[in-house]
Amino acid sequence: MDVIPVLDLARGVAVRAQAGDRSRYEAAASALAPDAVGEPVAIMRAFRARLGATSCYIADLDAIEGGAVQRATLRELAQLETGFAGAIMVDAGAHTPESAFEVLSTGASQVVIGLETLRAFSDLRSIVRIVGEGRVVFSLDLRMGSPIMHPAMQDAEGALPDALSLAAQATDTGVSSLVVLDLARIGTGCGTDLGLIEALRKRFPEIRLMVGGGVLARRDLDRMRDAGCDGALLASAIHAGTITAADLADLSAEPVGAQSPSVSR
Repeated sequence: MDVIPVLDLARGVAVRAQAGDRSRYEAAASALAPDAVGEPVAIMRAFRARLGATSCYIADLDAIEGGAVQRATLRELAQLETGFAGAIMVDAGAHTPESAFEVLSTGASQVVIGLETLRAFSDLRSIVRIVGEGRVVFSLDLRMGSPIMHPAMQDAEGALPDALSLAAQATDTGVSSLVVLDLARIGTGCGTDLGLIEALRKRFPEIRLMVGGGVLARRDLDRMRDAGCDGALLASAIHAGTITAADLADLSAEPVGAQSPSVSR
């Protein structure tokens, strides 16, 4: 399983997310770069140099909330000589092919299309067709398990669609990479919804499944791996130093589904 560090950006500052309340996010103080509070370039460099990360997930909170894409900051981050071998995934509120291309033009290798900002699954289908399936990640945005849907969402099936049905509608558009992101769990250390991970893994065995929100310590990652998670998105546990470079190295060497004798479920 891959461990993917997350960089949350607000007004050019790296911030530390807490329970999805963006109005209260503060500049990120990271154990990886203790002298660089809120400095996105230094923190991203540390993801690679000190953590050994091979991929990164960047959330442009300004754009997600309807503001302008932080193009200059995203370009600077994408152009760093960080040595990332994997994807640099960027969520900047894209919901059309044009806005997806705007994100990719900053240097992102994959654009994240979030349920929170998507207006229609037909738009997601167009993005996948025009941009290419390999460059699109769908984020199933939740708040304690309940979907966060844009008020303009037009074609979600069902009066009150649940996470599984929305994931099915997303995969029907051609998406092959899925992030499950529960905003209410972010930065809380309360754990992830293992039942949902297992249900998604069973229903969509071929999809790349990544999960974010709620991780506190290594045991949480072990449980996520055993539930069928391909990648874990982390920020708070990394900044706090409870997830280390050794954890990343161990997990990346283990196949999905490998059982850990120390894990009780």
